[in-house]
Amino acid sequence: MQNILKIFILALIGSVLFSCGTKKNVTTRKAEENKVNVIKKNKASEPDFKTLQGRLRGSYDDGEESQSISVSIRMEKDKAIWLSAKLAGIIPLAKVLVEPNRVQFYEKINGKYFDGDFSLLSSWLNTELDFQKVQDLLIGQPIYEPTVKEYQLSSTQNGYQLASIEKSPIAKSFLIDLLTYRTKAQQLIRASENQGVTITYDDFFGKEEYFMPKGITIIANEKESTTKINIDYRSLEFNQPVSFPFEIPSGYEEITIE
Repeated sequence: MQNILKIFILALIGSVLFSCGTKKNVTTRKAEENKVNVIKKNKASEPDFKTLQGRLRGSYDDGEESQSISVSIRMEKDKAIWLSAKLAGIIPLAKVLVEPNRVQFYEKINGKYFDGDFSLLSSWLNTELDFQKVQDLLIGQPIYEPTVKEYQLSSTQNGYQLASIEKSPIAKSFLIDLLTYRTKAQQLIRASENQGVTITYDDFFGKEEYFMPKGITIIANEKESTTKINIDYRSLEFNQPVSFPFEIPSGYEEITIE
């Protein structure tokens, strides 16, 4: 897989690792009451729109290679995510169309394309992906929906922290704002393989019901290596008609999963 397309996809789809500060324990009964309230209000803070369109800037830096790209984004909530990337805002690089049961993309420089399910993206990130997780990451929602039984609540100086209770290959945690209940950060840690990725959300757009983050920072750690990805939404419009033009050019070589 050519680096430029992989960077483009990874810059828009990721997972998490973050430090939340000193925890302050609360009583069991109060914790249970607060947990229900925090989860409910966090869910209620989800951006409420039918469609969005706009532009974003994506950058990637792994210490050896860096890249910055301009991306047009269109979304019909729960149905489709469309991305078109350009280098320096001029040179066409790639297009992506993500739907609930299908992922399609192609990159122009090397003439490669993919048309299939989420298995290729999941293998790149070493975690199971689906449409809902991709959409939740881009709109600032927990990519794993927290539940009362499976998560414990603690309060920190930075916000409410919901952390998974049961042991599993991936430990999950979410940091929720004390006042707005929006997601400030997310956490996935695969301790057995010394992997983690940090996603934090910066500021929010527009009208109250949209609650879209303006900036997303992803820091991925794997053993001794660190990769930093920034996604900065430059402009967004909501609930306007959108289309998703996508056609794989003839003569391109298909990417296969080995």
